[in-house]
Amino acid sequence: VQLQASGGGLVQAGGSLRLSCAASGRTFSNYVLGWFRQAPGKEREFVATIRWTGGSTDYADSVKGRFTISRDNAKNTVYLQMNSLKPEDTAVYFCVARGTWTQTYGHWGQGTQVTVSS
Repeated sequence: VQLQASGGGLVQAGGSLRLSCAASGRTFSNYVLGWFRQAPGKEREFVATIRWTGGSTDYADSVKGRFTISRDNAKNTVYLQMNSLKPEDTAVYFCVARGTWTQTYGHWGQGTQVTVSS
């Protein structure tokens, strides 16, 4: 499984960014894909996930109502639309994947930096 994240950058507080994660290497019908993030000096934390089949989603409380995760089956790509960004959203964002039969995210892409200035 390969996960290629892109779309990070520098944005002012209140702005928006869209992250993309291109997934390849297998079919993902029995997978959950999503995003974690890691801020400087902090542990990695869950952000959002989406089930490839069915499209059910899950969000961290800190991003509910501001971030939206979606997928494009034809492009094998997962998106994270981030609106109303706050300085505390500054982090390296990682695309992740796991099979539906496990709670362990065994596949991680390279990170993409998101910086929100105040």
